[in-house]
Amino acid sequence: MLELNFDPFPVLSTERLVLRKITKEDADQIFFLRSDRDVLQFLDRDPITSIDDALQWIRMIDAGIQSNEYVAWAMSLKNEKNLIGTISFWNVKKEHYRSEIGYALHPLHQGQGLMQEAMTVVLHYGFKIIKFHSVEANVNPQNVPSIKLLERNNFAREAYHRENYYYNGKFLDSAIFSLITPYPDKLLSR
Repeated sequence: MLELNFDPFPVLSTERLVLRKITKEDADQIFFLRSDRDVLQFLDRDPITSIDDALQWIRMIDAGIQSNEYVAWAMSLKNEKNLIGTISFWNVKKEHYRSEIGYALHPLHQGQGLMQEAMTVVLHYGFKIIKFHSVEANVNPQNVPSIKLLERNNFAREAYHRENYYYNGKFLDSAIFSLITPYPDKLLSR
């Protein structure tokens, strides 16, 4: 079975980004990402309503990292401390060497290739360091930019579930994408 260990926390970097631990100092930016109508447009969840909600979410994320259940990174531009987005491996199925990837980016930073940079380094970490066999993404089928990002990263559509998700008085569809390890030399001791 897969064993996770995020101590010390894995800080990652790209040409323009630092992916670091989410802290309580990020509460204002987390509040924005989890309450902004544009950011939540395709996430199909209720917005948080206070900074206290953001701090509670940060505590939940920290507890999951400390218990080695999942990992989430704050995305910051190099030489700046403000969180501009998040990316995570969550819903980890250790017995199947599989995780779900999730991400969100401030609208002012979208369309600049930043999420592509983050996705590249995070997927590398997931497959080469954590040793995932596969990573999945559950996407609202209307979220074309997210689907294009996944396809650019060689994710394949695995499933399309019709009206499998009930939110805000409507039944919604889900598309499931997955990526099997692009590193065939990876050996698992099962």
